[in-house]
Amino acid sequence: MAREARLLLMLVLGGILASTVSASDDIAATQPIASQCQSAGTQAGQVQAGSGELGSQPPPVLDRRDRIFYPGDTERPKPLLRKLFLNILFDQEEIFTSPFHINRHNALEWLVPMAVTGGLIASDTHIANAFENSRGQVRWGGRVSNIGASYTLIPIVAGSYVYGAWRDNAKAREIGVLGTESLLDSLIVAGILKEVFRRNRPDEKNPGDFWGGGTSFPSGHSIQVWSIASLVAHEYKHKKIIGVTAYSLAGIVSASRVAAQKHFAADVFAGGTMGWFIGRYVHETHMSHLAHKHSSLLLP
Repeated sequence: MAREARLLLMLVLGGILASTVSASDDIAATQPIASQCQSAGTQAGQVQAGSGELGSQPPPVLDRRDRIFYPGDTERPKPLLRKLFLNILFDQEEIFTSPFHINRHNALEWLVPMAVTGGLIASDTHIANAFENSRGQVRWGGRVSNIGASYTLIPIVAGSYVYGAWRDNAKAREIGVLGTESLLDSLIVAGILKEVFRRNRPDEKNPGDFWGGGTSFPSGHSIQVWSIASLVAHEYKHKKIIGVTAYSLAGIVSASRVAAQKHFAADVFAGGTMGWFIGRYVHETHMSHLAHKHSSLLLP
């Protein structure tokens, strides 16, 4: 029965990991289509202007999302919050339905994380016992891991937005907005999965047991910090040092959660993997919709 339960668990984990992978892949595939639509609309407008006809302009490319955060919009809290709310709803729909869109082109991207997660689950106890597990280690691990806590990351992304609005820095504003979206997406995904798997933490009774009432899987700190690290790295993809720094901090936070005996290695790996794909997904979704003409779905 224990072996069957593990096999079932690995299949479920594969579907969850595939959610974030497939969702981001689907968005990446839409970028050329969006650009082609915009180009076609521009050409049609030019032909019409050259002929001197007074007909109406070609209809703009419509999409159910409005991810173009213009400066005038982002500096007003009400439309910004409404956009974030709708976009997060669309994100969750695409994340949790994307396993139905897995294909041979993206299968390897989720099979590898699935296999690694399954291997780590089988080795979690041995990995945890390999640490010194002294009181000092647990204390310092807890302190370092606070970098990935919500009360640390939320002020950082909020500060980025405030700085961007104050200094008229579009990049800082964008990171603040998309960082908030990535954080909320990761919090929702982690919260749902914690309730589904209910794995006991290393410092709880029956450590490592799934469906034991715990909240160990996946690591909330890992999914949050890796979603922000991934977003920042993709935003500054031409500045490698920024990506290396962001990923290094995320790796330290993930390792510290194991050192603090709050999570197993499989918990932080699964959380970090999903967080990375969420950050990439949010960034690529935003960039793909920049090709669309501005057509707000949000009525005043």
